[in-house]
Amino acid sequence: MSYAWVPMVKRKPLKWPNGKRLALVITVNCEYWDLLKDTSETYYAGGPQMMPDPLPGNIADLPNFTWREYGQRVGVWRLFKVFEEAGVPLSCTFNAKTMLERPEIHERVKANGWEAVAHNYEQGELLHKFTHDPEGERRIVLETLKVYEQKMGRKARGWLSSSLRSTPRTPGILAEQGCIFFCDYMNDDQPYLIDTDHGPIVNVPYSVEINDFTFFHRRAMTTREALQMLKDQFDELYAEGAESGRTMNIGIHPHVSGHPHRMHCFREFLKHVKQHADVWFASREEIATWYLANHKSHIA
Repeated sequence: MSYAWVPMVKRKPLKWPNGKRLALVITVNCEYWDLLKDTSETYYAGGPQMMPDPLPGNIADLPNFTWREYGQRVGVWRLFKVFEEAGVPLSCTFNAKTMLERPEIHERVKANGWEAVAHNYEQGELLHKFTHDPEGERRIVLETLKVYEQKMGRKARGWLSSSLRSTPRTPGILAEQGCIFFCDYMNDDQPYLIDTDHGPIVNVPYSVEINDFTFFHRRAMTTREALQMLKDQFDELYAEGAESGRTMNIGIHPHVSGHPHRMHCFREFLKHVKQHADVWFASREEIATWYLANHKSHIA
């Protein structure tokens, strides 16, 4: 795996289809956590916890488990309704076990025609743990892609690793399996190519900066402060996009953002976005497909 060092000032202008300035991707992460792991080590569940003092994997952490499960039982449906009513598509990432254990969620995504992205087998099974076990990493990726194809009726076209933890091998494994985009690298506001032994794969950046974990749990922002941050991020990228197109990703987790008092944030942000004409409500697959065909006019 490698990618070229080409800073923004050395690139040609990126011109999105139909003159759009900004490709906006709103990501809802549909994740699944095991209640127990066969280990006495601390179970890091691929994201922040609500209750402090993490427990070993072989002890049921019911407060944190049920807090996360709220997103599956209640929060995701509340969020889906907001975006359905606004007519704005989502890009939904799925652990394989979410599809296996909570089928109602991916069935709703399919019914809406929204994008589904492969997102590891189980949220706490992070790929960096397989740094010195190439076959173990490959097994996790292939098992995830197999479940995705079974449940979605098509092969996965892209991947986001749980907690963004991957290895330098991961893009190549995915390219070998026919994936065209990867989302783990957060070093840009535009897509770019990652070179692998199995051909190029497009990095379509995710973000932990524009992410509800960061808003609400790392920085303790209020809902209204988060709304203003989203607007400010959008406005600056939209202005920059007049010269060269930009991407904006918003990372949302149903157990964090799916509470009633946070719906105002997303409804008001979508109203703000819709006041601007040159926004591409894109899927990651659409961005990657377009970029593979047009990257030479941007970064040769």
